[in-house]
Amino acid sequence: MDAPTSYGGQATFQPQATQGYVLCCLCGTNILPNPSNMCVNCIRSQVDITEGIQKQVTVLWCKECGRYLQPPKHWVSAELESKELLTFCIKKIKGLQKVKLVDAGFIWTEPHSKRLKVKLTIQAEVFNGAILQQSFVVDYVVENNMCPDCNRQNANPNSWVACVQLRQHVYHKRTFLFLEQLILKHDAAANCVKVRDIHEGIDFFYSQRGHALKFIDFLQSVVPIRFRADKQLVSHDTHNNTYNYKFTFSVEIVPLCKDDLVCLPPKMAASCGNLGPLVLVTRITNQITITDPATLRSYSMDAPVYYRHPFTALASQRVLVPFIVLDIEPIRQQRAVVHGGGAGGACERLWSQ
Repeated sequence: MDAPTSYGGQATFQPQATQGYVLCCLCGTNILPNPSNMCVNCIRSQVDITEGIQKQVTVLWCKECGRYLQPPKHWVSAELESKELLTFCIKKIKGLQKVKLVDAGFIWTEPHSKRLKVKLTIQAEVFNGAILQQSFVVDYVVENNMCPDCNRQNANPNSWVACVQLRQHVYHKRTFLFLEQLILKHDAAANCVKVRDIHEGIDFFYSQRGHALKFIDFLQSVVPIRFRADKQLVSHDTHNNTYNYKFTFSVEIVPLCKDDLVCLPPKMAASCGNLGPLVLVTRITNQITITDPATLRSYSMDAPVYYRHPFTALASQRVLVPFIVLDIEPIRQQRAVVHGGGAGGACERLWSQ
């Protein structure tokens, strides 16, 4: 029973609103009122909102490079059950524009089965504004079809258009190995058709000149380099006045690594604010950071500044000797700032073992 409420000494009752039920017009089941006055089972038996939506799709996959064909002629890379592959599969379904997509996800299949299954949940308006939600599965048949790049490469291994020759002329490859990890992490060589490992470096072959230039832009953003471009005429059509060239980009990484001991040339030391001349390489990114161990002043330079007055390492990390610090005595405070570099730190006398 509803509790009475007192207003000015008079008790009143507040009845609670109750939800009315109606009978389904087809099966007579008690249901809450809706625009169609039918239960969910009867609506599903009368209307199929998946009608007109493609239930089986064929996709073309290159087994050489693992890419999928996105018509008309674009090939995309995607791992199994990845977001990129799910987006690619959904775009392949015809008739999905007429309904609202609520959810989508992969159903696990054997990797070698050449089948992909995607479960979709959609919503559509039926019978005077009633919203019906339904789930169904779309099957994808994966067919092997070699992409033009792999087909051209298998037919003629020397059919590349551009080659990036990456080199670092040092006896240790610490910076080079670090660059290899960055290339793998960012998938920078995704458009590469062939990779060849040779002495002092790696050759990357591309089917388009633009892909090679994009790779060089990535190299410039992570390590200090300089490069030279050459081209060789392959063929010439006098009737159409067209030329086919092969492009070669010789990329050289600065011959320095972290923890190298270097001696700055006089002109370079003067441009660095009379730093050094004996300094340590403390960091290698797209700039070279050197630090004076006597004053702890640092200076950063890019590749053009380095190659204006190049220098090499006197000693590498291999000759470093570990020691134990026994005592520290501050002797003076150094706060000089070098243009293009950082402030110095506190100088101290160390007793080591």
